[in-house]
Amino acid sequence: MYIGIDWGGTKMEVVGLDAGGVELCRHRIPTPREDYDASIRAVVDLVEHVEKATCQSGSVGIGLPGSPNPLTGLIRNSNTFWLNGQPLGRDLEAALGRPVRLANDGNCLAVSEAIDGAGAGLDVVVGIILGTGHGGGIALKGKSHAGFQGLAGEIGHYSLPWPKEGEYPGPKCWCGRSGCLEMFCSGTGFELDYKTTTGIARKASEVIDLKRAGDPTATAVYGRYVDRLARSLALIIDLIDPDVFVLGGGMSNVDELYTDVPKLLSTRTNLWDGEAAGSGDGRLVFSDSVATPIRKAKHGDSSGVRGAAFLWKEDGEKSSNKRSFLQRA
Repeated sequence: MYIGIDWGGTKMEVVGLDAGGVELCRHRIPTPREDYDASIRAVVDLVEHVEKATCQSGSVGIGLPGSPNPLTGLIRNSNTFWLNGQPLGRDLEAALGRPVRLANDGNCLAVSEAIDGAGAGLDVVVGIILGTGHGGGIALKGKSHAGFQGLAGEIGHYSLPWPKEGEYPGPKCWCGRSGCLEMFCSGTGFELDYKTTTGIARKASEVIDLKRAGDPTATAVYGRYVDRLARSLALIIDLIDPDVFVLGGGMSNVDELYTDVPKLLSTRTNLWDGEAAGSGDGRLVFSDSVATPIRKAKHGDSSGVRGAAFLWKEDGEKSSNKRSFLQRA
């Protein structure tokens, strides 16, 4: 049995899958906040829940915001900030009495969708998180590509490309910098734009409902979001030219994105304010055409937890050898 845990900012979800990916058990709890020891205990409880429910034991893979540094084993870059600087992998292995594999949640999304989801059969799948944060992950031929230092796909803390008036230096990010893509392209960033514009705090779903009802302010906020997301994806296309983007997280459920973002990527003009999009001839992507598919995650909110479980489908020898080399260096 493959056990996967999706470690979110508000909830932790566990799933048990058989060798064919069939779900055997699922359970969800609130994420312990600002308490590292309680977080370890929560993982142990989730694993015990699945194993008792199925009367089976299993491997454990975990997708989380941030990633372990392969040189030190310490967590870094997580907006679940109480994990940063902690030897989470080692502590979980000690608590569970077995090996544990950790990966960025964007990589887990990409792996899940590359194996049997919206990117099945494609060589280069990029998963994009549009939730509490904005992140990415890369799957090559169905396996996660974390990169030499475990940083591949960490798009959330790039600067917003081609900033326009009012976008620079941008909102202060939790990471200490300003203008990060996470502050513009996440669901949190979408809500922040609406609140900054109106002085009213609303959930993203409420703003989308207003936009669909014809509210001009909500429509403008949505338009800026589409434009910013298109700029984020254009940067990735120019860098690695993936076979497909697969979107996950709360904002991925906004169906209009799958029509509006591709239009903006393939036009010379910003559809939302009439300005030239990008530089040179006005195209966002450095090409005379853009055909990169943008798809909703087939497994929806379950994709990240499935990808975490499937981390054990991979051959980990190469990455294990690399970690050993880095730790000796």
